[in-house]
Amino acid sequence: MLNLTDALALGASIAQGETTAVAAVETALARIEARDGDIRAWKTVQPEKALAEAARRDAEAPRGPLHGVPVGVKDVIDTGDLSTGYGSPIHEGKQPAADAACVALLRDAGMVVLGKTVSTEFAMRHPGVTRNPHNLAHTPGGSSSGSAAAVADGHVPLAIGTQTSGSIIRPASFCGVVGYKPSWGAVPRGGLKMLAESLDVIGAMANTAADADAFVQAMAGRPIMATKPAASPPRFGIARTKAWASVEHASAAALEAAAAACTAAGATVTDVELPPPFAEALDAHDVVMTYEAWRMLAHERTTCWDQLSPALQAVMERGAACTPEAYAKALKIRSRCRHGLKTAFADVDVLLTPSATGEAPAGLGFTGAPEFNRIWTFTGTPCVPVPGLTGPLGLPVGIQIIGPLGGDARAIAAADWLRPLLTQ
Repeated sequence: MLNLTDALALGASIAQGETTAVAAVETALARIEARDGDIRAWKTVQPEKALAEAARRDAEAPRGPLHGVPVGVKDVIDTGDLSTGYGSPIHEGKQPAADAACVALLRDAGMVVLGKTVSTEFAMRHPGVTRNPHNLAHTPGGSSSGSAAAVADGHVPLAIGTQTSGSIIRPASFCGVVGYKPSWGAVPRGGLKMLAESLDVIGAMANTAADADAFVQAMAGRPIMATKPAASPPRFGIARTKAWASVEHASAAALEAAAAACTAAGATVTDVELPPPFAEALDAHDVVMTYEAWRMLAHERTTCWDQLSPALQAVMERGAACTPEAYAKALKIRSRCRHGLKTAFADVDVLLTPSATGEAPAGLGFTGAPEFNRIWTFTGTPCVPVPGLTGPLGLPVGIQIIGPLGGDARAIAAADWLRPLLTQ
């Protein structure tokens, strides 16, 4: 049976004729059949369509390094051949007329869409049915629950995630995989059911930083704007924000261990004091998210209010109460934070923080707090959670690497450098 953990290696094997796209899809389908009754990562899988698409890939010359590789698409992203429900009963069974731009681009790069992965309701807080592969009694995180769990459990080597607060980074950390939230705007969002137009980002779940980078590059359709990659060894900065008030021992200890490993390997690790505007970033993010979500979900809140979860109704009510003046002030805070990034990265290549407050919470009713992610979604900077460490419950604990705005290559290179140190 094929190993589906390394997407670039699988793509190379298909290109060299050592295996086929059909064999890769058959392996993925067998794994889903064996495991997804417990994990519940998939909303929709249509084997016949996936196998037919794989056969077409096998009949043509390779289009790129991920040609023939099966992938999962989060169920808030349109697919012209699979229904898209956005994690809500309001849109159950909806059939989009066409693929989202990112899906069209990944197909154009030769990948095979295996199916749709479970999302929380409109990529917000109300959880789906997915369980954590490391312990079925714990949440996989959200909102990209199914995508993280599908990659972690070996169903596919790649899956699309989206993030408005912490919906890529947190489930990647909880499930022990690499996530990649690229710089805001790197991947086109046409065909995404957006929640907050100035925050939403499309990114990746993978098992390696190189795989995540190749996947996002394919969905971007063009080389992503990049600063100079991080030095080797990188210069790391530890940035403590207001979120540190909520950190649990597991995440604090993991960050200390990662910093010690970096120092032992020859990297510099220094504390970085963020400029004053960052003290207001968490509150400003909430203002922007709720104000924009109230607008973006206008149809659902005005025609199907009773079909929204109480959690989403609360978000809508906060958005309705938010004034244009408060929204404008929050946008000014973001502008000042982005300007302050120059100071934050003046003497370091990347920042280190916990990926989440701790290990995945028990139960499926709460997907975890995004406190360590919201500031960096707000500023639009690239983030890569690096797995390899575990907490006292034996569950994964990730370390978040943050690059400067547009510094995606720097963040990916630093993640690639750090990963072996965490898995020794």
